[in-house]
Amino acid sequence: MVPLRQPVPTFVQLAAHPLRWQLLATLSGSDYRVREMVTLVGEPQSLISYHLRLLRDGGLVRATRSSFDGRDSYYHLDLDRCSQMLGGTGAALHPALGRTPPPPLFDPKTPVAVLFVCTGNSARSVIAEALAHHYGNGRVDAISAGTCPKPDMHPNAVRVLRDEFGIDITGRRPRDLDTLADHRFDKVVTLCDKAREVCPQFGADIRSVHWSIPDPATPGGTDEDTNYPAFQATAAEIDGRIRYLLPILTTQP
Repeated sequence: MVPLRQPVPTFVQLAAHPLRWQLLATLSGSDYRVREMVTLVGEPQSLISYHLRLLRDGGLVRATRSSFDGRDSYYHLDLDRCSQMLGGTGAALHPALGRTPPPPLFDPKTPVAVLFVCTGNSARSVIAEALAHHYGNGRVDAISAGTCPKPDMHPNAVRVLRDEFGIDITGRRPRDLDTLADHRFDKVVTLCDKAREVCPQFGADIRSVHWSIPDPATPGGTDEDTNYPAFQATAAEIDGRIRYLLPILTTQP
């Protein structure tokens, strides 16, 4: 009997190339600019840009314009898309392989300390802090701060946490990053391209992670009706990134 010819799944076609796999692995830990990936991967910029374009066309990688330098872009791995395609790849080989078991949870003796940083500490980093606490179930000690904190929380940050996730941060005030200089963290996450450029090191053994997420606030505006959809989209992206970050924090001592 002649076996049926099955098409090679798209994920396998994209990820099987050694350099593309290396780029995917690099972007799994943090968002990077092309010139940073040239240093990390050790290949010419033209070659990396070519393969990044293929990964973008395949939906595995996305790019956002840097808010620090508009001539630059940050690339990041679309983990939801990768998860869907990996599930489809497994199912194409055998139906039972399409189900991915949840990762085991590590129960630390003390909560894992995570710092989230953006410029104003009035929206992005506060949303990340709240969601890390929400999903961490006592295993994550999350805190957030700003490199140039705003006087007050953006009302839509308060609203989106309350309406979309049932989290109340009423009364929370932005925190200055300088007040945390003596603190020890297991992971530092910057959510703002500008904050990444000025965020201090919290120890040589602390690996920082960067998420290039645009500010959802309309410049100079706080009207809840006009820019609330931008806050919903930002909170959804942060929610996804937090859900993928926690297994890393909670599976390794």
